[in-house]
Order: sequence, then C-alpha cells, then structure tokens
Amino acid sequence: MGFFEKLKAGLSKTKNAVMGKIDGVLKSFVRVDEDLLDELEEILYCSDMGAETTEEVIESLRERIKDGRLKEPEDVKAALKQSLASVQAAQAEMMRDTKVFVKDAIAATEGMRKYEGWVPMMKRQIATAQLQLHWMVKEFDKVDKLMPLALIFDPQMASIKMARMQMKDEPVEEIRKVYDKAVRRLRYNQNVLPAALFSWILVKRGDADGAFKVLTEALKNSDDPVLKQNHEHLMNNRAKNFSNTNLGDKWFSLMLEEPKISRPRQRMQWR
Repeated sequence: MGFFEKLKAGLSKTKNAVMGKIDGVLKSFVRVDEDLLDELEEILYCSDMGAETTEEVIESLRERIKDGRLKEPEDVKAALKQSLASVQAAQAEMMRDTKVFVKDAIAATEGMRKYEGWVPMMKRQIATAQLQLHWMVKEFDKVDKLMPLALIFDPQMASIKMARMQMKDEPVEEIRKVYDKAVRRLRYNQNVLPAALFSWILVKRGDADGAFKVLTEALKNSDDPVLKQNHEHLMNNRAKNFSNTNLGDKWFSLMLEEPKISRPRQRMQWR
C-alpha cells in the first residue's frame, strides 16, 4: 500500500474515532446549547481537521442551531457526520494535488542529473532536494534512503535529520553529534530551530537538566524569545510548560507535533 493509500485509510480511521467521541458527548446532553458546542469544538480541535476548519464547522452548526434547523443532539450528529465527510473529501483532493506536485518536482530534479559530471556535488544536491520533497509528504522510507547522500549544511536540514532520528528513537548521543556539528558553524540566531528541537527531544526523553544546558549554551548565540521562554521554564522547574509552537511553521514542518490552536469562544445567547 502506497503512502497516499495509507493516509486515506488513516483519514477513515480518524473520522471513525472522532465520530465515536462525538457520540459519547452527544449522549450526555439532552439539549443543544453552547456547552455542547464547546465539547464538540474541543474534540475537533484535537483531531486532524485543523483549527480553521474546526472553526468553520462549529460556526456553521451555531448558525443552524440559532435559526432552528438543528434542534436535537441527533440533528447535530447528522450535520457533523456530513461535515466530516466533506473534510475527508477535501483532504483527499489535497493529497492528490500534493502527490502530483511532488512527482513533478522530483522529475525536475532528475533532469539535473546530466550535470553531475560537470557540477561538483550535484548528486548530493539532487538527493537533498528530493529528500525534502519526500519529507513534505511523509515518505520516510525514501527519506531514509536519501539521508546518507544529503547535504546537512543548513539548520533546516540538520533539524530534519534530528527529527527523523527522534522518530526512529535513535540514541540521544547520536542526535547530539548531529546537533553539535550543525550549530558549530551557525551565525547569530541561525541556531534557533536546531536548539529548539534538540532541547525538546531531551525534555521528551526526561532530561530537563540536559535541555536547560543546551538552551543556556544556545542563548550565547541567540536572543530568540522562544528559546528564552523555554529556558526560563526549565530554570523554574516547569518542564511541562516547554513548547516550541510559537516557532510556527518552522517547527511544525518537522512533523513531530501537530498545531493545536485555542481561541476565546463566543458564547451564544440562548432563548
């Protein structure tokens, strides 16, 4: 089974799991109100629907409840089931588009092979580009095959390598070697992503003291607010508050965490 087929199957499992949680919530409510929407919103936020889609679904439900189209919990369930089906269809379309893009981009890089005999390190440059493309669609088996040839010269590639090592649960000392080599030659504030990642790995593996030392050293070459905040959390024994989410897309592109967005909820006035 290919990557996209596996992902499609995964989406079906996710949809079923979400509907199971929704069923549990709906059974505990006898009327449709804002508390019910809050519970449903929390479930959707914690799924793979995404924050923006979740907000759109909840707002749609809220409008249909206000105008009387949805009156009972079972009505809400039917509406949510339809919404999840629409989301799944949109995700499938996105997967097809991404698959086409990656295929075309890899074909373009293959066209550069004719210059391998003329341009130094062209073979490794092609491997690096292809690795990043396969990483985009989580084709990690192909990433692993290309990794030995890839150029690990910039913070992003070093971080990708470290993230993959974390996924494979490789020894932390081996990850440290990649980190130390990467940050040794980086200029001011170029070390942010590798330092944020390696300290996160250490926290996840139960070594908060080690993470604190990594950030202490990293802050000699950076004034990044995320590194500072996490350093402060660790200094005050608040490892549970450690978070790299404020790094945004740079952090989430490493595929180790999914974005979870909270927002103030608008309370409805129920009559």
